[in-house]
Amino acid sequence: MKVTGKTLIEMGYRPGKWFREAIAHANENNLEGDRLKAYLADQAPQEIYPHDEISAYVRNIRAEDETEQANVANVFATMDEVMKTPTAVKGAVMPDACPAGPLGQIPVGGVVATRNAIHPAMHSADICCSVMMTSFGFTDPKKVLNAAHAVTHFGGGGRKDPFDLSPDLVDKMKGNYFLNNEASLSFAHSHMGTQGDGNHFLFVGQSEQSGETIMVTHHGSRGLGANLYKNGMKLAESFRREISPKTRKGNGWIPFDTEEGKAYWDALQLVREWTKSNHSSIHDATIARLKVEVKERFWNEHNFVFKEGDLFYHAKGATPLDDRFVPDSYQQLRLIPLNMSEPVLIVKGDTTAANLGFAPHGAGRNMSRRSHKRALANRSVDAIFAEETAGLDVRFFSNHIDISELPSAYKNADSVRRQMKEFGLGEVVDEIIPFGCIMAGDWQFDAPWRRKKS
Repeated sequence: MKVTGKTLIEMGYRPGKWFREAIAHANENNLEGDRLKAYLADQAPQEIYPHDEISAYVRNIRAEDETEQANVANVFATMDEVMKTPTAVKGAVMPDACPAGPLGQIPVGGVVATRNAIHPAMHSADICCSVMMTSFGFTDPKKVLNAAHAVTHFGGGGRKDPFDLSPDLVDKMKGNYFLNNEASLSFAHSHMGTQGDGNHFLFVGQSEQSGETIMVTHHGSRGLGANLYKNGMKLAESFRREISPKTRKGNGWIPFDTEEGKAYWDALQLVREWTKSNHSSIHDATIARLKVEVKERFWNEHNFVFKEGDLFYHAKGATPLDDRFVPDSYQQLRLIPLNMSEPVLIVKGDTTAANLGFAPHGAGRNMSRRSHKRALANRSVDAIFAEETAGLDVRFFSNHIDISELPSAYKNADSVRRQMKEFGLGEVVDEIIPFGCIMAGDWQFDAPWRRKKS
């Protein structure tokens, strides 16, 4: 009897990647009857079911007013569903948390530790979204902001003059299954020296302690990371259908103890390396333009996956405090931005049972961008901008103001800081007082396709 895929399906098995090897073995060894049944029972993946009960997670957040109540309730509702995922072991929610999609998707400000599993949906498309600071000593902050404006790039797509990409990094990418493709290599080149859009920024301020001028950049891995995420989600979904079809679609995972899992983990590390290089390229170009020396520099990601043994900590908008998560840590210091009118916090802290080694990543939102714009629809954009950026040098790279990135779009910064202290989420050791910043703005306002449509 020749064994085929139809044979296995008729025997009650769900099609999967294991079919090919099993069919070949069965035919090579002329398996049939009880021998075939026994072999297939041993080879078929064991279906993994979601938890009946919610795996415990710590709620380092509370609503301080009516506007926050619905947001916090929605955060808990979606986190409850996330923590039923079969791989979930423990988790935490930060004070800046807000939902990031449909019920069951990890919220911004969520941390989920899973066993032997990498969940692409839990690091999202903006892999390794991160912040880097450089001290320019006592250079005039206006000069730093002007120089940075001349060298950075915000908005969609890449640069016409992309910065150099390390040949060593290119070689590493070519050696990785997930990154050795035309799209990834193209994004890695053309997006070097770019910052994207949304809440990404270039911030200039002065240290409250020393008075030194400091520049902070905030962005992720751009098209390179987004392309890896897309391929990771496809692979995770194929594993989900095969080994845990009752797990919510979107919460599939890549088992680390597979060839694919190890290759994906290595790809994440290369994306991290690229992102750090991208930050550095913008800082270095600003330094070269000003002809000054670097006084101090460090960085940290706040949207990534961190490994400890067989546990994978997925931090969707959460800052790693513990040095075991940050191999290139500088004096245990981390950066937490709030909004353009508030200081960027420099913090350090210890791991506790409540924080799992993490702190907030910023101020978060209580409502969507669209809802915020609707709430301000009775006022002009210019009036809102003038009021909320008074005394600051705030620029939008596209020359179109995006009010969904102004301070009122974010949670109350004082509330976040209070709860950081209340829940033991890092100690503030310095603050970078704002002078000004650059963001993308509404770069699609007069995009070629919009003009053509009009």
